[in-house]
Amino acid sequence: MTISKVTQISTAALLFAMGGMALAQETTAAEQDQRVHINQIQVIGSHNSYHAGFAPSARKYMEMHYPKGLHGLDYVHAPLADQLSGGVRQIEIDVFADTKGGRFAHPAIMETLAKAGLPADPDFDPKHEMEKPGFKVLHMQDLDVRSTCMTLVDCLTDVRTWSKEHPQHLPIFILIETKEGKVREMPNAVETEPFTAPVFDALDKEIRSVFKPEEMITPDDVRGDAATLVEAVHAGKWPTLAQARGKVVFLMDQRHVESIYTSGHPSLRGRVLFTNAEPGAPDAAFTEENEGSLAEIDGLVKQGYLVRTRADESTDQARTDDTTRRDLALSSGAQMVSTDYPPSEPSKWTKYVVSFPDGLVARCNPVTKPAGCVDSLLEPAINAH
Repeated sequence: MTISKVTQISTAALLFAMGGMALAQETTAAEQDQRVHINQIQVIGSHNSYHAGFAPSARKYMEMHYPKGLHGLDYVHAPLADQLSGGVRQIEIDVFADTKGGRFAHPAIMETLAKAGLPADPDFDPKHEMEKPGFKVLHMQDLDVRSTCMTLVDCLTDVRTWSKEHPQHLPIFILIETKEGKVREMPNAVETEPFTAPVFDALDKEIRSVFKPEEMITPDDVRGDAATLVEAVHAGKWPTLAQARGKVVFLMDQRHVESIYTSGHPSLRGRVLFTNAEPGAPDAAFTEENEGSLAEIDGLVKQGYLVRTRADESTDQARTDDTTRRDLALSSGAQMVSTDYPPSEPSKWTKYVVSFPDGLVARCNPVTKPAGCVDSLLEPAINAH
């Protein structure tokens, strides 16, 4: 046999072996997906994920009149698709009801800047999206109004587009915060619209206008034939990763409106969002422990609940590089660890960042992971995308 033929055979054998290894790796990942449930992983999320920060004159005004307020609001996020590409798997969207449209179209901060003799900032709504009826996305009416996506439909469309381009992604958790109330820095700020039962019906309808039923994991999917949602959660009925890849899960932030959302929908029957429920309640499946202790968080996770906690708040930890809360959150079983500084958006002030080792997008849950769960099989590392 000639040397060239030996080389050809050796090369073929090597390629065959490599293909076999890849197939084994793929099979292993598929097998893991069959036994790991969505409450048995941990992901990193972003806080106020739409937040685009202040334009120059508005920022100057805040520096002059509300420096403490600016201190806590001085963070900026990339567009949602960029965050997802950077490894974020939980986002937070603040929504304001605007049934008739135009309620938030003319922020008072614009007139305030003119009266203060400051140059006009760029138009915050050049496409006049705020004039249309529907849920709006911003942080504080009349003051902190700039968003990377200005309507809920636009934000969700960005997420769905990214999802369709990355169909094997882990489930994306979408936290919806219902915004109401006044802004103390702006006494004459526009009145917000309350979240009534019809408004919540409209919220569900708007979400369903973007995502198809098979693209979401809803309370009905988890409850199955159980009498209550909490019963199903305690029994470990969360979907497996095999059932959840390429899908989204909607969660509600505000607990005080829970009873309005659940009225007429016991255990969230027919609803889209999982409520931020009091543990033990019939609709309890998800709960927030933003400042919870390790024992509190892990205790809830062991009962089957999805838990979201925060690694930092109001930019304080980033400014001082204080990792105490971050380290506690990451060591806990909280499935979602939210931050203003995900891996692709490090702090301007320090090296503070919230990330997993080796560029992992997710990892097996520190508390609930099944035996043999392999982090690297959940989703390719960020630097491998």
